[in-house]
Amino acid sequence: MSGRFKILTFNNISVAGLERLPRDRYEVASEIQHPDGILLRSASLHDLAVPDSLKAIGRAGAGVNNIPVAQMSQAGIAVFNAPGANANAVKELVLAGLFLAARNICGAWAYARALDGDAETMRRAMEQDKKRFVGFELPGRTLGVIGLGAIGVEVANAALALGMRVVGYDPGMTVSRAWQLSAEVGQANSVGELLRAADMVTLHVPFAPETSGLIDAERISIMREGVTLLNFSRAGIVDEEAVGSALTRGAMHAYVCDFPSLRLRGLDNVIALPHIGASTREAEDNCAVMVAEQLKEYLENGNIRNSVNFPDVSMPRNGGYRVAVANRNVPNMLGQISTTLAAHDLNILDMLNKSRGDLAYTLLDAEQVVREDVLAKLREIEGVLAVRAV
Repeated sequence: MSGRFKILTFNNISVAGLERLPRDRYEVASEIQHPDGILLRSASLHDLAVPDSLKAIGRAGAGVNNIPVAQMSQAGIAVFNAPGANANAVKELVLAGLFLAARNICGAWAYARALDGDAETMRRAMEQDKKRFVGFELPGRTLGVIGLGAIGVEVANAALALGMRVVGYDPGMTVSRAWQLSAEVGQANSVGELLRAADMVTLHVPFAPETSGLIDAERISIMREGVTLLNFSRAGIVDEEAVGSALTRGAMHAYVCDFPSLRLRGLDNVIALPHIGASTREAEDNCAVMVAEQLKEYLENGNIRNSVNFPDVSMPRNGGYRVAVANRNVPNMLGQISTTLAAHDLNILDMLNKSRGDLAYTLLDAEQVVREDVLAKLREIEGVLAVRAV
């Protein structure tokens, strides 16, 4: 390597994030050979020929459906995202969606734009037709929040401030998010329990096999009559056929989403936006800054924060020579690593190992330089996915 890390970019990455990668240590370009890292937003990497030089991928956003994470994991490549960096942007759009649906604003706006005739004709028409757009107020209504991560927690707290009752469901909620959630938010023990209690439901879960079609015909059938459903997560979490049917027969008041579709196009009670949940300058800056800093810390020090496939690992530098090992989570891995270094008369000053599911990650600081032939021996250990001197 020339002494600088090479970063390949897809999409337009915010300058605020790129500025976190000093030019004396990083070469950043949209066309670059043998990259150490990749920075991207929504570009798909599923057909990418993975360079042997690649060590990490940073997604300037939360979802990583555009990245073949399993494939990267088997190559020992860490994949980072930016959880919470766009939470406020999405929260604000969800709140806007609540008001749009409750007050029939989109229909009323379209009606007003289409008015014709002189001033008196328009006035009479409005007075006669405004009853078509009678809505409802939010205070006292119950909002069900499915998924209490960074966005879900902010939405729940904001809805309380609007005077709504709020009930949430998330069996995998973290302790840190629980501290951020208002104590006034009620707890549902299942998706079904939440759906039965809510006048409006908002979804904030990642798209995965277990959440695909989460809101289907069966679950819609137990919702309250006239429910409003909001989906600013991913289109596949909702069964659009079932939603379209519920809207057509009047069982559902409105569907507000960030994903236009052929199936729901043209329905008056569908408010579909062009995937703008995180499309604010502030969110783009926040995401880019967070993921650039994570990528930088990983490449320069081997520390991991907010990886979607490897555990969080952070060990301060103590003056030794650092080695990072990505491996499968199998017995005696630490023993084999230690034995290999000892066989080459290398003393370990510090070592930290953590696992996450089937994967594990080890950082160690050796007292002496760890030569390339020693790194090669470490790579030969069964179960080791990637090794590098940091």
